[in-house]
Amino acid sequence: MQQNRSAYSELIKSEAKNLGFLFCGIAKAGFLEEEAPRLEAWLKKGMHGEMHYMENHFDKRLDPRLLVDGARSVISLGLNYYTEDLQADPLAPKISKYAYGEDYHLVIKDKLKQLLQIINEKIGEVGGRAFVDSAPVLDKAWAQKAGLGWIGKNTNLINQKTGSFFFLAELIVDIELEYDIEPSADHCGTCKRCIDACPTEAIVAPYVVDGSKCISYLTIELKNEIPQEFKGKMEGWMFGCDICQDVCPWNKFSVLHNEAAFTPRPELLNLSRNDLKEITEDVFEKIFKNSAVKRAKFAGLKRNISFLTKI
Repeated sequence: MQQNRSAYSELIKSEAKNLGFLFCGIAKAGFLEEEAPRLEAWLKKGMHGEMHYMENHFDKRLDPRLLVDGARSVISLGLNYYTEDLQADPLAPKISKYAYGEDYHLVIKDKLKQLLQIINEKIGEVGGRAFVDSAPVLDKAWAQKAGLGWIGKNTNLINQKTGSFFFLAELIVDIELEYDIEPSADHCGTCKRCIDACPTEAIVAPYVVDGSKCISYLTIELKNEIPQEFKGKMEGWMFGCDICQDVCPWNKFSVLHNEAAFTPRPELLNLSRNDLKEITEDVFEKIFKNSAVKRAKFAGLKRNISFLTKI
């Protein structure tokens, strides 16, 4: 049986690579003992802001066996989205790199379905579920357990060879596999560039982010008006924020992605400051079709642009 586990794990990792995933690691499904008190403290301090869904399914967040019947293994995957493409107008409100192309939820979900199908074809009937940022799964904790990297001071998962510009996803399956039992060591050292660079001081301590102060939260998750205390501190970001990743020394090792779906539309990169100030709903729907930017909705994006550009 052990020989099978090893062969199955190698097969899964090989097929994941064929599907374009940058990483694939496997951990034994179980209760996340160390994360439980951290998550509880973070929620009690209200650092999730208006992300009330974070309060739901507390037990399921900490134990995938409550999410998937008979869960034995958590397969963690990383998909690279790093690009050197930039918006043409340096004065235009900025969009996070991850949202330049097609919505990653759609792209990754499709790859996970293919991987699960291959597993069923080549291993046998395997029960499992795919997760991409859409269910109570602590993806960074599982990725760290599976050896994909360490959780940095900005709370992003960082890999020593390729930095942090990649998405995380999981397949939780009901078969025993061979596990990557060596979690990555922390290589942040004494560096605190991300802490110093955050304009809203959202990284309130090493490894602790107050989500309610994070620019990504303010421009995407927050549904009400952006508090005036952040006026002049957004550094031009209208959807997401890359600051703590851009300053991270490990991202000098980032490699360009080769996922066609993440290639940015020229019309998106060519939007000027004026274009965005005057954007109509029709233009929004056309340019951001199948884009993660749709998450903010037209009204939300207009609110963000207005907050940035109003004198």
